[in-house]
Amino acid sequence: MAAIEKTEYRLENLTCASCAMKFEKNVKAIQAAENVQVNFGASKLSLSGNVTIEDLEAAGAFDGIKVFPAIDRRMEPIIPFYKRKENIVSALSLIFLLAGFVLSIQHSETYPPAIALFLISIVIGGASMFRVGFKNLARFEFDMKTLMTIAIIGAVIIGEWREGAVIVFLFAVSEALEAYSMNKARQSIRLLMDIAPPSAIVRRNSEILELQTEDIKIGDVLIVKPGQKIAMDGIVLSGLTTINQSAITGESIPVVKRTGDDVFAGTLNEEGALEVSVTKLVGDTTIAKIIHLVEEAQAEKAPSQKFVDKFAKYYTPAIVILAICVAVIPPLLGADWNIWVYQGLAVLVVGCPCALVVSTPVAIVTAIGNAARQGVLIKGGIHLEEAGHIKVIAFDKTGTLTKGYPEVTDFIPSENVSNNQQLLSSIAAVESLSQHPLAKAISTYAYKNGAQKLEALNFQSITGKGAYAEIEGQRIFVGSIRWAQEMTTLPETMLLKATELQQLGKSVMAIITDTSFSGLIAVADPVRTESKDVLRKLKEIGIKHTVMLTGDHPDTAEAIAKDVGITDVRGGLMPEDKLTVIKQLSDKYGRVAMVGDGINDAPALAAAQVGIAMGGAGTDAALETADIALMADDLEKLPYTIKLSRKTLRIIKENIMFALGLKIIALLLIIPGWLTLWIAIFADMGATLLVVLNSLRLLRVNK
Repeated sequence: MAAIEKTEYRLENLTCASCAMKFEKNVKAIQAAENVQVNFGASKLSLSGNVTIEDLEAAGAFDGIKVFPAIDRRMEPIIPFYKRKENIVSALSLIFLLAGFVLSIQHSETYPPAIALFLISIVIGGASMFRVGFKNLARFEFDMKTLMTIAIIGAVIIGEWREGAVIVFLFAVSEALEAYSMNKARQSIRLLMDIAPPSAIVRRNSEILELQTEDIKIGDVLIVKPGQKIAMDGIVLSGLTTINQSAITGESIPVVKRTGDDVFAGTLNEEGALEVSVTKLVGDTTIAKIIHLVEEAQAEKAPSQKFVDKFAKYYTPAIVILAICVAVIPPLLGADWNIWVYQGLAVLVVGCPCALVVSTPVAIVTAIGNAARQGVLIKGGIHLEEAGHIKVIAFDKTGTLTKGYPEVTDFIPSENVSNNQQLLSSIAAVESLSQHPLAKAISTYAYKNGAQKLEALNFQSITGKGAYAEIEGQRIFVGSIRWAQEMTTLPETMLLKATELQQLGKSVMAIITDTSFSGLIAVADPVRTESKDVLRKLKEIGIKHTVMLTGDHPDTAEAIAKDVGITDVRGGLMPEDKLTVIKQLSDKYGRVAMVGDGINDAPALAAAQVGIAMGGAGTDAALETADIALMADDLEKLPYTIKLSRKTLRIIKENIMFALGLKIIALLLIIPGWLTLWIAIFADMGATLLVVLNSLRLLRVNK
């Protein structure tokens, strides 16, 4: 039986978390729909089955939800504040409310023109709410709009027209606030989607064409002029330029790109003209994967959100039962029906779960969107929360704490060498012909430091020893200390220096000219300049223990660890050993994060509570295996990520406290009989406002 294809749609007018839940329920009720998932944060729907857009829009008709295919590249229009429907409704409702308020003060609350104005205010501000509320009442479904509808009908029945109008207006304002907060939080995804241009100039079979990115194939050649954005991922065929990659990696400094370098869709070509061979289709580009992963991350519910959802499931019916008890029990015992029905209606208003339902998703969506703009890809609310609990971080050495490639760290000519530049030129000529892994580092260093290109004759490489060649009539040897000692005598001071460098984890080579010792050159995988500072910052923000895991020799590992300030070092580890160490650390300390390159460290990254991959941009394995990817290969983003995670946890807890605390305080006012509809709506709207504004503070967290 063939697998049913999954289809994705984008949604317009998805205004609130409870609306998203109801829309998902309605779509699930469509007979042909399977595997239905509504992503409120990304305004997205995915499902399997033969379902038409008309069917889906009918399921979302209660909130005016519009549906269109995700592949259409259609952007939700940015509507100015004053043109937004919810803001216009709030403003009109306020105008009639104020007019009625003035008349009711001048005459009385029962003055017919004042009641008429309050009624108009109620109808304008609450039309959409009543439509949904009455339908829910008919089905005995009690959500926020149902509770508000009952409360307003009750207020009108007992003659509280003014308070009914105030409730409707304040509810309309809270709806507008929630829509504003979610639009603000979704902005990061909308900006990401708009980064890559929809078309490009392409050379195909010697013909120059302008094509939509969906029609560009692997192997096509993009013609990219200065100032243009690159439309597809690819490899530079010709040209030299600087590329602004901040949209993908968060790096603020442009990167030099030349022939053979990778470039990414959505990055800006600043200076030179380029020809780029396309390596990925539009749906597989790095930016497309980032957008997909960010949207999936926002759909995945964090533990605190699951708790809130479960709590809200029982909370709303409990509030309805409490409201009935407050309205009915005291009058049955002889109290005034009017007073206690009013109190019961106030309980319904207080009990609206709006602030509680939105308390977690708005914080998660805002944090993940902010992280994406900073070049940190967090693949779900659960990983964001887990990172906030981390107390122990394990680091791979190579490519994480170190740069991951060899560099010359020391060049020490002998005292009998009169021309250091000549010696550098000679060893560069020998090493440029060698295939040894360290040879490129030596020749690169030499040419950067002014070496001249010389002709090398009779080149020979001797496995395990080194290499030599004839340069301008002299035989130049570059190789191990032991090999050098077979050919000549090394000064005692140089032997001591070589031993000292080796103890620091460096590979040391001797340089021999004919039969004379000419100097030492040391090569190492250098520590990243930021590593020490990053580890210090992590300690400052509360990371109690850091560990270095490496396959390198323990002596080399100890030297690097001492340099960066790590005391717990595990050297000589195979990938399976790293996995064992992560499990041991988890048993001892609880939650552990592992930072690695996403390929060699895949088992350890998977075993850790939070796997953090370096260099997600251009590395598919890093995007797939890690929970968090630092896109720019920038270790300094790690303290920012932990700080953002902890602030998100704190804000979620504060949001739940605000949402429940204000309601509990308002409900306690029932005891002395002080709870009014005014206080009730201010408690509900105040909680929503606090939750929204508190969550938007996460937009200000930066590196």
